[in-house]
Amino acid sequence: MIVILLGPPASGKGTQAVALCTRYGIPQISTGDMLRQAQAAGTALGKDAARYMSAGQLVPDSVVIGLVGERITADDCKNGFLLDGFPRTQAQAEALDKLLSEKQCPLDAVLQLDVPRELLVERAVLRRTDKATGKIYHLKYNPPPEGAVLEHRSDDQEDKVNKRLDDFERVTTTLIPYYQARGLLRRVDGVGSLSEVQARLFAALPG
Repeated sequence: MIVILLGPPASGKGTQAVALCTRYGIPQISTGDMLRQAQAAGTALGKDAARYMSAGQLVPDSVVIGLVGERITADDCKNGFLLDGFPRTQAQAEALDKLLSEKQCPLDAVLQLDVPRELLVERAVLRRTDKATGKIYHLKYNPPPEGAVLEHRSDDQEDKVNKRLDDFERVTTTLIPYYQARGLLRRVDGVGSLSEVQARLFAALPG
């Protein structure tokens, strides 16, 4: 099973990625983790990526695609893999298509979690972290115990949440029609309990 999982901030994508990977016995490949692992391993591509990152620059698509190509040849990818956070542009999607074709690894589906924007903002802005335990609560859906000392993370402030959502919408403006035209896009309702959304994702996948 080779899947791309798309979802805006606060859509529950991280939790659902774990469920999908567990069900199909495949690794979750995120570009952030992959870049850090390549740096730590000291590969040629990892050194290239480190050079750009240390200069505060975006890592070029050619380097990222090269790292993806290296990563998907690892033993844990023999049954497939889930790509999280990549591709982010149509150019990256086209480069990924070429790579997967060369390696004879056809893409099975692109899953897009759909959640209304107002709900995404509510989910993020009302999150709080218990300073003592690190546990995350939600003021509406999962209230903290009385007396908990709570922290409101800076990236959960409403202006920053809206900026992240704007950034995501810019990404999907090109990716969604690109994969829709190829018959690979599966839009999944992301509103509901974790188990309900999980069941919809499983049902959207072939086989």
